Amino acid sequence: MKDKIIIAAGGTGGHIYPALAIAKAVTQMNPECEVHFVGTPNGLETKLIPRENFPLHTITIGRLNRNVGKWERLKTLLLMPWAFVQSVVVVLKLQPKWVLGVGGFASGPVLLVAALMGKKTFVWEPNAYPGMANRWLSPFVHAGLLLFQDSLKYLKLKKWYQVGYPLREVFSDVQKRAKVPVENGLLKILVFGGSQGARAINNVVAELFSEVAKWKGRVEVVHQTGPIDFDAIQAKYVDCGCDFVQPFAYLYDMRDRYQWADLVICRSGAGTLAELAAMSKASILVPLPWAADDHQKKNAQVLVEQKAAEMIEQKDLSVSSLERVIVELEKNRNKIGQMESAIHQFYEPNATDHIVKILSGQEEEAHEARSI
Repeated sequence: MKDKIIIAAGGTGGHIYPALAIAKAVTQMNPECEVHFVGTPNGLETKLIPRENFPLHTITIGRLNRNVGKWERLKTLLLMPWAFVQSVVVVLKLQPKWVLGVGGFASGPVLLVAALMGKKTFVWEPNAYPGMANRWLSPFVHAGLLLFQDSLKYLKLKKWYQVGYPLREVFSDVQKRAKVPVENGLLKILVFGGSQGARAINNVVAELFSEVAKWKGRVEVVHQTGPIDFDAIQAKYVDCGCDFVQPFAYLYDMRDRYQWADLVICRSGAGTLAELAAMSKASILVPLPWAADDHQKKNAQVLVEQKAAEMIEQKDLSVSSLERVIVELEKNRNKIGQMESAIHQFYEPNATDHIVKILSGQEEEAHEARSI
């Protein structure tokens, strides 16, 4: 009889993509193992997970975090009993060897039910400040898989492991590629705000570099705007004759763009930070201010404390504040090199395999939470 496991993941790509990387690694390590996902009927998981040929079981649950209105919270609370019933049915049917929650509102009921039924359970937490589901679940699970030791302050885990972030396969050979040194000439800047772009970043960056006489001959810029702002931002660059900036609606070759850049201006979600660490890139981080529990700001603060990045909060983001940081780094290329070395310390090249070995019981003993 095949072993079955459950990965509870839903809501956003930040939860689903790492979960898929783990699932693929599990099946590669043990082709006889069946990986089942649990998510919600309305989340991104309904599009992404079936496309990868993994079975998806859905439960009806909503969000409870601070970024939703009181009526949605009330609706979620009213649906909670039914979500637990659905979770009991799934766990009884599959009888999983272990269950992993990667955060998001879909993971709560399934992890709790599995833990109460005596199944081996884990949470994976990629942020310095854990999400609500993982904070609530932490006392019940077997162990936590953490990227940041800082997150221990907010969790009540019995045991924990330090792990990395399961990156997309395109980043799997970054160690084999020669690192491009920071030169004394043009400063190469990559700007992006996620797949949909970030209007606050787009507008400030476009206004800054529209001062052509000031920047021409000093910088080269690749600017991913996202599809919504692309036409307006492209028109602005064309109108001012800003030929040292290349705007794109979307970048399909992110690894190569990272490799090219000396400096990256971006958000500070866990996935983005993991890519920066893998590629050893200096960055100016602009945390998404309405991210759940303000976790992006807390992620950025950890890197700033380690001198691995610069941060400008969105409320402080302006042409003058961004120019000040860029000019400082332009004049002090050694600082860029120091940031590259510092952020690379957060990179674990075999993160996915490490996680799978822990889940399958092949890894070393966990840290006892009380020792921290």
